[in-house]
Amino acid sequence: MTRVVSIYLPDLPTDRIRRADPSIPPEQAIAVIARSGSKRWVSAADAAARKAGVRPGMPAAKAQAIFRDLMMVEADASADAAALQRITLWALTVYSPIVAVDGIDGIVMDTEGADHLQGGELPMVTKIANQCRAKKLSARVAVADTWGAAHACARAINRETVIVPKGGTVRAVEKLPLSLLRLPEKIVADLRTLGFQTIGELANTARAPLALRFGPEIGRRLDQMFGRMSEPIEPVRAPEWIEVSRSFAEPIGAAETINKYVGRLVTQLVGELQRRGLGVRRTDLIVDKVDGTRQAIRAGTAKPARDVAWLTKLFRDRTEKIEPGFGIEKLTLAAVMSETLDEEQRSSPLVADETTDITPLIDVLGNRGQRVYRLAPVASDVPERSVRRVAATSEPVGAIWTHHWQRPVRLLHRPDAISAIALMPDYPPRSITWRGRRHNVVRADGPERIFGEWWMRDSEFDAVRDYYVIENQAGERFWIFRSGDGVDPETGDRQWYMHGIFA
Repeated sequence: MTRVVSIYLPDLPTDRIRRADPSIPPEQAIAVIARSGSKRWVSAADAAARKAGVRPGMPAAKAQAIFRDLMMVEADASADAAALQRITLWALTVYSPIVAVDGIDGIVMDTEGADHLQGGELPMVTKIANQCRAKKLSARVAVADTWGAAHACARAINRETVIVPKGGTVRAVEKLPLSLLRLPEKIVADLRTLGFQTIGELANTARAPLALRFGPEIGRRLDQMFGRMSEPIEPVRAPEWIEVSRSFAEPIGAAETINKYVGRLVTQLVGELQRRGLGVRRTDLIVDKVDGTRQAIRAGTAKPARDVAWLTKLFRDRTEKIEPGFGIEKLTLAAVMSETLDEEQRSSPLVADETTDITPLIDVLGNRGQRVYRLAPVASDVPERSVRRVAATSEPVGAIWTHHWQRPVRLLHRPDAISAIALMPDYPPRSITWRGRRHNVVRADGPERIFGEWWMRDSEFDAVRDYYVIENQAGERFWIFRSGDGVDPETGDRQWYMHGIFA
């Protein structure tokens, strides 16, 4: 079943202004002013301005009178549209092959077959919201079965994310206002005059009288929202992308036929990449069906590639997920992310050097939704800062670990608080209790003292940790530490923590 994500950006104009001028204080209230002839009104207001009582549609003079320190900026519709286009292209390269602009303040994308690359719907929408916040964008994200339902829920919710369960569209939208049905304002005003307030009231009314008075638009929007009529998303495309396509006079549907034409498209795409000296990192296969719906398959590579056989294999491994329905009328292959790839001269010795290239394995695992990365050392004595994730194919980093003490195989993401019985200040615990289980300590080594990095955080100027390697009666070994030196309370609160597990 198709799942659609709607990203609503209610404060896009003011967010764009803040991003363009980082010197604007965070507490500064901003209002965007539009004009028509001599009339000036508020077209957008940020959260600080809304809190002071400024509302979109309000005359500019009244807004200025309400909030004297209000920063008023002239509206720039073309700059807002360009910013939304850039955000849409970013979402396309990261989240889904089918992404489009949704009005003047939103993005819509079909995530069928793409959400598993993000770990599922909940991690995906959470990541979208977090990344928008990191980019200083106010966003609300909703997932539903249809474009109309996702669009309405994203604009109706008061929290960052919402996931409408599969098959739960009716319950999710029945109490939402008519304005979220994407109908013309005149029709919405007339429906309210007739007493309609919610989408559910309109959906439970006989269709014929409404069509007679308002035409087919109401029925079309209701059918699209409830999934009775398809609403294809026309994906945005960047002009610099390399794209090849094949249209069919007679629709195709057999797996062998699909694979044959996919192979031909890959050959054409690689030929164009070679002419431009590029290699592809992310490629989208867009499938246009006879019934007007679309399906997409995305394949990525760890390094720039233009090997016909390998790219063809990556797609053929996944074409079984294509549901042709009544038939496919067009196939499109687009190189979404490309990088420079120079020709490589290879020698032909009598005895070839043994080289192990794990890039194909990384590509296969990555296209199955697995996160593949390497752990690289960081020059830091604090354990949780001494390692970072890097791309699986990245070059070796210069930093190395110089610890003389043994380190655990598994380091917990965050130290886990435990209770311990120990003599102060330098003795290891006689027993610990971790996650409800008691461990009697039969062997221990330590302490290894680690000091805080005062040059990174002022709060770590006096901080100290004393680490111990302990072994319980079952032979399990753990890496624990006490916060503080056990004497001076300014060095730590003397709480014990579990931080790692040895093999």
